[in-house]
Amino acid sequence: MSTPNSKDLIQAIKDKGKNIEAEMSFFDHLEVLRWHFVRSAIAICIFAGIAFTFYDFVFNDIIMGPKNLNFWTYRMMCKAADAFNLADFCVKKIPFNIINTELAGQFMLQINSCLLMALMMGFPYLLFEIWLFVKPALTDVERRSARGFVFYASLLFILGALFGYYIVVPLSINFLANVSLSDEIVNQITIDNYLSTISTLTLGCGIVFLLPILVFILSKIGIMTPEFMRASRRYATVIILVIAAVITPSADIITMLTVAAPMFLLYEISIMVSADVKRKKLAQEK
Repeated sequence: MSTPNSKDLIQAIKDKGKNIEAEMSFFDHLEVLRWHFVRSAIAICIFAGIAFTFYDFVFNDIIMGPKNLNFWTYRMMCKAADAFNLADFCVKKIPFNIINTELAGQFMLQINSCLLMALMMGFPYLLFEIWLFVKPALTDVERRSARGFVFYASLLFILGALFGYYIVVPLSINFLANVSLSDEIVNQITIDNYLSTISTLTLGCGIVFLLPILVFILSKIGIMTPEFMRASRRYATVIILVIAAVITPSADIITMLTVAAPMFLLYEISIMVSADVKRKKLAQEK
């Protein structure tokens, strides 16, 4: 039967084990960080290899998808146009051609697109490696508060990337391709510029959807408060509407609200997250 002293000793050993990595020297931390980078790089290479194996699908169906009129978003827009009698809402043409201007352009396209797909697929694992590096420096209370970080951050990123790919990318491509200053100008878009546009908008939306996670962290350290976010709601509304108006293909309110609605929802969720953090802080102080 364990005595109180032996129990205290066992608990001390457990606490020492939990905090041993946090007490390491600066160079020890660099060594740990190096192995996190190594494992992350290996994961990215594995996912890049998978993308390379199925490259025909990656290029024809994913990368070139938003350029084709049979893309899912364009088909849904035409159905909505028929249902609500919105003729301008249906995409009938995407007037630009994709060209390659460099000898190694198509080779680099294959490498860059595979790395892009690897980054998208491996993002949850990269978050997991970040969590493994940060976790030893957290207290037990902080660990419990951050439980589910990898899952929720990955879910928000995937939802944001899907929103960017299926909503923002096709709307942006349709709008920009149909801007015409003169009939003498023919749109000849380089493949690098096309891939850069798709990747920037898709990854950008994925990162924007991480707003609740960012607000959670800032609220934890006391920088962000729900009162500040509520007071700034009008400014956030204007910014969201401006962004939605810029990337929508037409001036109708339905299209703009389709793009703006998820952003409004994210902002409101972030306010609730910040309020929940503040409520828990006040409960701990009592």
